[in-house]
Amino acid sequence: HRRHVYVTPTSFLELLSCFTTTLAQKREQVGTQQHRYNVGLARLAEAGEQVSALQEMLIEKKPFLEQTEKEVSEMMESLEVDKLAAAEVSLQVQKEERQATEKVSATKEIRDHCEQELDKARPALEAAVECLQKLKPDYVREVKAMTHPPQGVKLVCEAVCIMFQLKPAKKTDANHPGRKLDDYWETSQKEVLVDAKKLIDRLIDFDKDNIPDKVIQAITPYIEREDFDPPIVKKASVACEAICMWVRAMYKYHYIVKEVEPKRIELRQAEAELEQCNSNLNKAQEKLAEVNEKMVKLEYEYNCELHKQTQLQDEMKLCEVKLERAHRLISDLGGEKARWSENLESLTLQLGLLPGDCALASGIVSYAGPFTSEIRAQCEAAWVKKLDEASITRSPDCSLRNILGEPVKIQQWIVHSLPNDALSIENAIIIDHSRRWPLMIDPQRQANKYIKRMGRDGQVGLDVCKMSDTGILKRLEMGIQQGKWMLLENVGISLDPALEPVLLQQKVQDVGGWTIKLGDRSVVYGNSFRFFMTTTLANPHFSPETSVKVALLNFAITQEGLEDQMLGIVVAKERPDLEEQKTELVVENAQMNKQLEEIEDEILQVLSNSEGDVLSDTILVDTITASKQVAADLATKQEISGRTERDIDAAREIYRSVAGRTAVLFFCIMELTNIDPMYQYSLQWFQQLFGKAVEHMSKSNEHRVASDVVDQRLSTLQAVFTELLYQNICRGLFEKDKTLFSMSLCISILKAKGEIDEAELRFLLFGPTKNLVEGGPSIPAEWVGEQRWNELLALSELKAFKSFSDFFVAHLTAFRKINSAADADQRPLPGEWEQRLTRLQRLCFIRAMRIDRLKNAVVAFVSKELDPRFVEPPVFDIERSFADSSNVTPLIFILSPGIDPAADVIRLADSLGLTRRIESISLGQGQGPRAAKVLETAQLLGSWVLLSNCHLMESWMPQLEAAVEKFNPAAMSSNFRLWLTSMPTKSFPVQVLQVGVKMTNEPPAGLRANLLRSYSMFNDKLFEESTKPEIFRKLLFGFCFFHAVVQDRRKFGPIGWNVLYGFTPEDLAVCCKQLMVFVNQYEEIPYKVLNFLGACINYGGRVTDDKDKRLIQALLETYICPEAVEKHEHKYSQSGLYYAPRAANIHQVLMYVRDLPSEPLPEAFGLHDNCNISCAQNEALRLLSGMVSMLFAGKGSDGGLEEDKSTDRTAASIKARLPELFKMEIIEDTFPTMYEESMNTVLKQECLRYNKLLTEMSTTLEAFRKAIKGAIVMTAELEQLGKSMLVNEVPDLWTKRGPLSLKPLSSWFLDILARCAFFQAWIDLGCTPPCFWVSGIFFPQAFFTGALQNYARMHEEEIDRLSFQQRTLDDVSNPRRELQTAPEAGVFVYGFFLEGARWDCDDELLQDSRPKELFTELPALWFQPVKDRQVNIKDYRCPCYKVVSRKGVLLTTGHSTNFVRYIELPTRESVSKWTKAGVAAFLALKH
Repeated sequence: HRRHVYVTPTSFLELLSCFTTTLAQKREQVGTQQHRYNVGLARLAEAGEQVSALQEMLIEKKPFLEQTEKEVSEMMESLEVDKLAAAEVSLQVQKEERQATEKVSATKEIRDHCEQELDKARPALEAAVECLQKLKPDYVREVKAMTHPPQGVKLVCEAVCIMFQLKPAKKTDANHPGRKLDDYWETSQKEVLVDAKKLIDRLIDFDKDNIPDKVIQAITPYIEREDFDPPIVKKASVACEAICMWVRAMYKYHYIVKEVEPKRIELRQAEAELEQCNSNLNKAQEKLAEVNEKMVKLEYEYNCELHKQTQLQDEMKLCEVKLERAHRLISDLGGEKARWSENLESLTLQLGLLPGDCALASGIVSYAGPFTSEIRAQCEAAWVKKLDEASITRSPDCSLRNILGEPVKIQQWIVHSLPNDALSIENAIIIDHSRRWPLMIDPQRQANKYIKRMGRDGQVGLDVCKMSDTGILKRLEMGIQQGKWMLLENVGISLDPALEPVLLQQKVQDVGGWTIKLGDRSVVYGNSFRFFMTTTLANPHFSPETSVKVALLNFAITQEGLEDQMLGIVVAKERPDLEEQKTELVVENAQMNKQLEEIEDEILQVLSNSEGDVLSDTILVDTITASKQVAADLATKQEISGRTERDIDAAREIYRSVAGRTAVLFFCIMELTNIDPMYQYSLQWFQQLFGKAVEHMSKSNEHRVASDVVDQRLSTLQAVFTELLYQNICRGLFEKDKTLFSMSLCISILKAKGEIDEAELRFLLFGPTKNLVEGGPSIPAEWVGEQRWNELLALSELKAFKSFSDFFVAHLTAFRKINSAADADQRPLPGEWEQRLTRLQRLCFIRAMRIDRLKNAVVAFVSKELDPRFVEPPVFDIERSFADSSNVTPLIFILSPGIDPAADVIRLADSLGLTRRIESISLGQGQGPRAAKVLETAQLLGSWVLLSNCHLMESWMPQLEAAVEKFNPAAMSSNFRLWLTSMPTKSFPVQVLQVGVKMTNEPPAGLRANLLRSYSMFNDKLFEESTKPEIFRKLLFGFCFFHAVVQDRRKFGPIGWNVLYGFTPEDLAVCCKQLMVFVNQYEEIPYKVLNFLGACINYGGRVTDDKDKRLIQALLETYICPEAVEKHEHKYSQSGLYYAPRAANIHQVLMYVRDLPSEPLPEAFGLHDNCNISCAQNEALRLLSGMVSMLFAGKGSDGGLEEDKSTDRTAASIKARLPELFKMEIIEDTFPTMYEESMNTVLKQECLRYNKLLTEMSTTLEAFRKAIKGAIVMTAELEQLGKSMLVNEVPDLWTKRGPLSLKPLSSWFLDILARCAFFQAWIDLGCTPPCFWVSGIFFPQAFFTGALQNYARMHEEEIDRLSFQQRTLDDVSNPRRELQTAPEAGVFVYGFFLEGARWDCDDELLQDSRPKELFTELPALWFQPVKDRQVNIKDYRCPCYKVVSRKGVLLTTGHSTNFVRYIELPTRESVSKWTKAGVAAFLALKH
């Protein structure tokens, strides 16, 4: 995974500390639970025992209690008789007294009642009259104007009509045609509401004392109606409110008057009887005194007997209550008894397994934090195996989650936005149990969101800060004192030393509690303080010192977690009702589970803390009963909730396919950062884009699908989002990476569908991993070649291609036609193979047969598997990118050489009328403060800010990141925009890249496009400025053509340029200005000056390689020469397709340019047609290399054990075939260091170099095989060695020791064996061999120097005056056999390969290459030293390199790591032809 993880002695100490702490905590936890379950079970047993005792007590005491009760009852009866007698007297006396008292009370009551009843009516009457007096006639008129009066208005009008005894109108019932309905509204309109003033007077003067009973009867139902109430009626009409009050007052007054009249008559009669009652009262009181005295004595005797009876009843009741409590207790907890017993047994067993479990859990907490879930699982499996080997007992399902995870707590975490996947849950457990503060690798900000939600919902609060914030230490100090949670965001790869006391938790205890020293201050340490750190860096490299101070956690999102999140998003968009229900259920379930756990804890705690007789504790039993009732209710709710959740999950699963696809796409784009550090995308951006896709599909008629056709809709949604993602990503990719992205996207989607065979994909990307030609079937034809035959043999090992190599041999003619075809990727395979192969398998065949056509085949593959739109990237559109941006979203141009997007930004600002509101700053030394100030001002003013060349000011990038982080849309103008430009660089802030809108705008690709762009800078006025316009036009075209050639030659790789140079339009502009000056000022055109200025200064100033300097001069001389002016149409290429046109104006030039082929022919660059094949091969290899970076880089092996076995077999095979080390003592004896023979020194130096390589190979192979078997630690170097062998690459450990080579491992190893065999043959010969295989020599420069030294010493010449004259031995076909005698002077050498041309052995001259023959072998050469040799300028000085990459580094010795020397080859053609063709010799090829 390319992550640096440091394991130090401190890590082991942390493991021990974690183990002891965890073991102690778990033992305490398990012990407490055991104690509670023991007490709970004991209490249940105690209650059971008391039930039988209480039942026996009831049976035993029941007869005695019955007898006692009988005796008490008899005594009570006797007492009751006496009491009744006394009571009769008392009642008689009381009756008399009561009658007298009642008569007084009745009389007073009648009098008071009359007064009160009359008083009741007065307020209502007064209020009604007052309201009527205040009533404005306009209010009444408003009622009359109503066409559709409210119900309240209708009721009041009906009541008034009844009070006035007005008859209603009769109207037909619409629901019952034969029935008539009363309509008072019409009557009201005509008779009541006609005159508002008259109505008010009529109401005030109404005869209230003589209201007929029939009116009262008719109005009663209205009075009883709830809606016939003034406050309610007031809502309909103020006038009606007053009338309503009046009606109710009239009704009330009528009844009061009617009720009071009989009372007045009754009052007069009562006053007459009152006097008689007062006389009887005195007699009754005297008799009552005697009865009361006797009753006191009787009451005392009765209470004594009653107390005795109550005591007996209380005893009976207590016994029954205890029995009932026992039954309740047993009934409530009876179901728990079995579970508690099981739990107790499980806890007892768990207690013995805790050491093993805690050892594993502590290992994960201490070591596994930085790893992915796959590696953690591997660690768990390995540690479990070690525990078993050490006979340390453990739980069968031993894992971090099972040991330290608490289900209820985990549910609470998930509610607080913890991703619901295994990795995230393990991380939360580690945070919960680790002693060290967590530092979370959080590229998608998942941990950040989780910690914020947890902290803000907690009791102590959360403070969020960044290292860039001012006063951070003060905030940290306050957080520690207050015991708050502190979250430090966006941590870099190093931490501020000021944080060290906090990280190391260097707190000390004093009298007042714990304190910690921050700087020079001691701060009180709050016990609830917690410290969290997050970094958005995807793969930070923290130092060992930092790693041991924190708990490093990998919070990068997982496939499972992202799929779950995307499922939530798509369901929320498509079915918000389902997602809302799901969210609510998750929260409810978490709360219910928490409550259930708390209830059980409460029950056990209550039982555990109870003392004495449990049945005597009413509170305890009631608490348990209430808790169990709540638990039962919760369990019922939980069951219902569970069923509902399952139903919702089933409905949500319909959308799983979309969620799965989006997750696959996100991980695909995440791997783009392996291609270029600027290709960064955040999860938030991705999810927002997905939301736009859903909204776009809902609005777009093109994608609208019936909602009931869910599958079709989801399929359409997948297609829409995939295309939208492709479009948005492509606009920020370089052209070279767009096909790569399309292919990676396609493969990722097909892999998710299970439509990719891993073996076939590996072959496509890596090709053969071993040499099958050696010891295998012979090469069937010369045109097939060793490399292609090895590819075809490896292809035949795939299951789908079984016996393909035999079929190939049998149909060589048909396959040769395919090989010769220009469109080989489109040609059908012979026989049944065309129908048998899938599209991916066909790609594998194209790779093996014609890899130069692979890119075209990949484009066709993506078009067919996905859609042609996925190979048609969008064109540069700055307006669309601007539309996708906002004031908080930076717009970022990723630069390529020769491009400055400032003009595009200014043009856009022009079109929007913002030309005066754009500030442009080119970043560089000292520009940081100015840029910061401009940024701050522009946010308020709504201006645009363009910060160019961010890559030139890496030191200011953290300030830029901090400024972008502080963007607050509410506090800044919506018109503000931040434009940034930067070359690809790792120092550019990742967070800015992730939130920004990225764009690329590269120089035009192709000769025609380059010419068109160059001429877009000119107009016809330029020609008018020249005194010799015709000459100027031709030479200007020459310079433009030269500019296009030097730009486009880069695509051909090393044969185009040894080093890639970033030529710019400014280079051309300078040349054009100089051309104008020299054409105007000189009569004769100074071609040499123009060539020198152009090739050596304007363009040549960028050129660093001496061979490239020679090339650029040759190129420019082709276009800037007398012939270009003197000839009618000077030809630039052999076919004449490319020439300097006779054009009078720009338009005619452009017409000629537009007629040129869109894909330029190699001859336009002076190259052979074969270069198209080389170029296509290089592009294909770059594509495959990029695919490897995206699909395999940083990922664990999918093959697991099988891949380990495969690499082990490869290591064993290489180890077994390694030659023995050269015996330097024997070599020293046989080939001593001699003045006369420098080749002895060369031999010993070469053998020493190969001995170092062989020793390194042997040592590392042996160590790797031990590491595979677990005998030693698998170091990063050994792991990389295994990965390299798996993909047939030469491991870096061997590359550093070995000769420069581009071969795959299988060919490289055979080459090393051949090299060692060559030197062994030299040693066995006992003297210097007659001819030398120069390809096998590690340091050929020393070999050629040694040959010169031998000649110089033999002939006593100055070596500086000697040089080699080369002669080709054309008649020698097998140098090792035919050259048995060394030359008299110099050396015979062989092993050279030629690219760009071929050697004609018949004419002994350089000739053009044959079609599709990219490399040819030079015959053996005789390097003969010659004194003061004059070089033949007609010979082509062909540069010779070790490998075909050509580019090298100059060593301190003055030699290049790649360039060896020049070889002079005769030619009839111009030397410049071969220079422009890039002809070079090599000692080794790629295969």
